[in-house]
Amino acid sequence: MAKRITVDPITRIEGHLRIDCEVDKGLISNAWSSGQMWRGIEVILQGRDPREAWLYTQRICGVCTTVHAIASVRAVENALNLEIPLNAQLIRNLIIAGHGIFDHLVHFYHLSALDWVDIVSALDADPKAAAKLGQQLSSWHRNSVSEMTGIQDKLKKFVSSGQLGIFASGYWGHPAMKLSPEVNLLAVTHYFQALEYQRKINQIVAVLGSKTPHIQNLAVGGVANPVDQDSPASLNMDKLYQIKSLITEIDAFIKQVYLVDVAAIGAFYADWTGYGAGVLNYLSVPDMPTDTKGESFMLPGGYIPNGDLGSFRAVNSFTDEFFEQNVKESIKHSWYQGDWDRHPYKEETVPDYTGFEDQGKYSWIKAPNFQDQPAQVGPLANVMAMVAAGHKPTQDYLDLALNTAGSLAGTTIPVQALHSTIGRHAARAVRAAVLTDTLSQNWKALVENIGSGDTEICNQPQFPKGEIRGFGFHEAPRGMLSHWVVIENGKIANYQCVVPSTWNAGPRGKDDQLGPYEASLVGNPIADPEKPLEVLRTVHSFDPCIACAVHMMDQEEQEIVKVKVL
Repeated sequence: MAKRITVDPITRIEGHLRIDCEVDKGLISNAWSSGQMWRGIEVILQGRDPREAWLYTQRICGVCTTVHAIASVRAVENALNLEIPLNAQLIRNLIIAGHGIFDHLVHFYHLSALDWVDIVSALDADPKAAAKLGQQLSSWHRNSVSEMTGIQDKLKKFVSSGQLGIFASGYWGHPAMKLSPEVNLLAVTHYFQALEYQRKINQIVAVLGSKTPHIQNLAVGGVANPVDQDSPASLNMDKLYQIKSLITEIDAFIKQVYLVDVAAIGAFYADWTGYGAGVLNYLSVPDMPTDTKGESFMLPGGYIPNGDLGSFRAVNSFTDEFFEQNVKESIKHSWYQGDWDRHPYKEETVPDYTGFEDQGKYSWIKAPNFQDQPAQVGPLANVMAMVAAGHKPTQDYLDLALNTAGSLAGTTIPVQALHSTIGRHAARAVRAAVLTDTLSQNWKALVENIGSGDTEICNQPQFPKGEIRGFGFHEAPRGMLSHWVVIENGKIANYQCVVPSTWNAGPRGKDDQLGPYEASLVGNPIADPEKPLEVLRTVHSFDPCIACAVHMMDQEEQEIVKVKVL
């Protein structure tokens, strides 16, 4: 008889997520993904000035802040058919790449690596052996005995104090953990080093965006970064060369540490290339525009049905009709009034909580579909699309990751192995390496464009009378993000955010197909139902951000929380 497991809340994510599973004979046979908070941004935006939307939408989340701002201004610009200056595109691209790399580093090392790395085991490691292993894997200059010894001493202090601090409540010693003490110590050392480098890359976002989280430099029509070589308060060569030095530092960590670590974890847990595939319809969008109209991109995107790269169909521009016409959302199993499947332009957001019903409504998250089918979004979908599109840098980094993992595992690892829990981690590391290259490319292009005498940063929007509609998309760290806006007489009449964690964490759809989280869990092993580590492994591989999918509001306008600033 199947045993029911409920993990609520899923930790080491952003937001509130509940996962229910049925386990039969050691394998997950059924699953439900439930968002436990309601996102009310769409209601808040009704009647507001479209030029302000990006300021509100990026407050959906404190983690993926830049992404909603980018998608929002693109949606309004799309409605207005408004071009933006090249400087603005390049500045936005630098922010996009910087935030993406930051997000990928945090996800692997600080949110999901602890599903694979046994912190307590690292106490038994030989630091010299751990350093030697690190030096065999890459040329990273900080794979030293002194670094390994210092981190091991830090861990010993945690344990001797009786408090593991940030490492408390882990499934240490779990039978599914199988790395050697030396590999665990190497991984923990890189965990602490990653804290330094995610801070460095985020400085790029802060310099260009005025602050982070929640950048302040965007505007419908461009950016608000004045370009003036003679003003210390403007974007000048001093700031640009500060950014250049940060790019150089982060490049080494991504390619010599992150990419190598993920390949090593994949080799040691090669069996996990057989778990977690789930939905194989992959959806991504192009990004890093190189022109003022959004018709040419550094990074391609598109749709791959059923994992067949030969059936890839590209999304080609910010006005692509193939993309615009095929996105819908269903609320059949979501806590909203009705049972409809609609295009975002025609959606409503009317909450209607009923309680958790296995066969009925059980989540605040809607269920998106593309061409009437559920789709998986995220770095795996993006990497698959870029490979299908013939993007050489992506193919090169993917080959490097697969070859490194294959040499450690003693076997050849095919591209098909990416359709898995561990494959999502590999794709994210590959994408981080690609984004690092685009940082340098966009920096060079921006410096050259400013050097040519072009200092334009924004085109003024003009709103016509009557109704206009627009959509804006962005390949965010967690996958394809789109915002949809209907504007009447210069005011927002309807606004919908169809976000990555809605695509992946959504419940069953209009035809009762399982959502990507749910489908990916079916067939996963469970060694100990009381410690369902394997559930966390697969769910974490998507990098959930449930605040982006849902938000909280009290309909009776009662105070929920008070924050006091001293």
